[in-house]
Amino acid sequence: MLNKTVEDMLMVNREHYVIPASMVATVQADNSLTHAFLVLTKVRYARIPVLDGDQFVGLISLPMVTETMLGLDSLKIEQLDDMCVRDVMDTEVTTVANPYALEDVMHMLVNDPFLPVVASTGEFTGIVTRREWMKSLNYICHDLSKDYDVTPKVTAHATGKVE
Repeated sequence: MLNKTVEDMLMVNREHYVIPASMVATVQADNSLTHAFLVLTKVRYARIPVLDGDQFVGLISLPMVTETMLGLDSLKIEQLDDMCVRDVMDTEVTTVANPYALEDVMHMLVNDPFLPVVASTGEFTGIVTRREWMKSLNYICHDLSKDYDVTPKVTAHATGKVE
């Protein structure tokens, strides 16, 4: 369970955690892999959301695209035009709803740089990023004593022993 003081400080920046869908690079499930390759290369993100209309259906990464190009002794780029994003995307993706539990998202962001935010209707509404959470953690680390009286319950000496 989150410390109440820390949770309150995290809540100050809650609206900044979700980057709206309109600001997130995405591809459609029926786009060609050529298109996905170009988008991923241009935006320089490791993975981006895949949509079917406005519905979230998965994620795609550059390695997923390039894997389809690999032959035994050469690259086969022409295959990218013959396949679509749906053929290679990852559909086993952890998502969150909005509003979400701060503590749950904090735990999930340990393993993922971002989490897609999906409405109960399946509509993609944005992403929660580890970067934004780290900004809030930075805020807490620097401003905790400005807003709160912080005194340790115990002290540890250089010996590592607690008194």
